[in-house]
Amino acid sequence: MSTPHPLNQAVIAQALYDLRNGQLRRCKLMGFGEEELDALKHPALISVLANANVSWCSVTVNREVLRRLLKQAQDVEKEIATVDRMLRLGASTEMVSRFYGLTHQEVALRRDILGLPKRKGRHPVLDEQQDTELWQQWKALTDGRDVDLRDEASILEVTMDLSEGMSLPLSVVWTAVKAWVDQGLG
Repeated sequence: MSTPHPLNQAVIAQALYDLRNGQLRRCKLMGFGEEELDALKHPALISVLANANVSWCSVTVNREVLRRLLKQAQDVEKEIATVDRMLRLGASTEMVSRFYGLTHQEVALRRDILGLPKRKGRHPVLDEQQDTELWQQWKALTDGRDVDLRDEASILEVTMDLSEGMSLPLSVVWTAVKAWVDQGLG
């Protein structure tokens, strides 16, 4: 005994679901005409279609939509990695919220997931030596990378690298860098 074609079963299941939810237009977009939709009102005919050994339908891939979906998935992965990196480097909740729209609760949950200790209070400010060293490294990186100082995402990338390289909290580095950019320095 041959087995029913799985694509037929999937299409019938989707068509029945759409019909039950009043989505007649979606059924027509799949290729069903009035006569075929009328046949879906009869369980015996549904069984014939669902259990047919030969495929009575075909699949086409909308490559543009597929590419967009894959890109969105990659963007989400990149966003998660960036948020995790920001938190590991000592970003403030406000900073993460500003860039990625996460609530205080979501940031706290991400910190818990990453096993980061709960922060109490503000990070200390830079001393004069740290400020000077940060400025020199900031200038070298922004000049070397040709960073657009109007693009906060580009500035964030550099500040994360500076924070990591200098072992300074990201929120402290960000505050200093943003002050320089706001003053037109850089």
